[in-house]
Amino acid sequence: MNSLDRLVASFAKLPGIGKKSATRMAYHVLDADRSYARLLGEQLVALHDNIKRCSVCGSYTESDPCPICLDSTRDRSVICAVERAQDVRVIEESGEFRGLFHVLGGTIAPLDGVGPEDLAIGSLIERILKGGIAEVIIATNPTIEGDTTALYLQKALKTTGVLVSRLASGLPVGGDLEYADRLTLSRSFRGRTPI
Repeated sequence: MNSLDRLVASFAKLPGIGKKSATRMAYHVLDADRSYARLLGEQLVALHDNIKRCSVCGSYTESDPCPICLDSTRDRSVICAVERAQDVRVIEESGEFRGLFHVLGGTIAPLDGVGPEDLAIGSLIERILKGGIAEVIIATNPTIEGDTTALYLQKALKTTGVLVSRLASGLPVGGDLEYADRLTLSRSFRGRTPI
């Protein structure tokens, strides 16, 4: 196996990248200026050198605590619990949420050997018990694992006295009823709102 094959194999390990995409990426790097390849390599190494988890929310950051946790203009009475650090970025880019975050580090998935003790649920409860939190918004994905995690969180947070809510799920904007699955339609009917 030569250097090009090894690079293709490495790119193919990235999520959502198949062998064809990995091959195109490798040839792109090879066809580009040598300085581009060097810069890309330095940036990849710098990720592990410079990025760490925020000690408060668990998101990725260069400074600890992260800028979101330090931002005094945010609503500090609301925490949005998400599965992964990249979910924080997606929600932030929407501009719809101005509270704090808590990264769970995944979902409860018994078949994969992931239980509640493997997630950052304990640290979420600790944050709530310190006081000042009025609501926890559960923003897990609408999957079996996401639903299981949301149900577990709902039960675990019941004794804390905070309001526990969940992001609505249903038909996407621009979606077509013809292509909606039964579960999505069911959630859409249950989560309907008056107009």
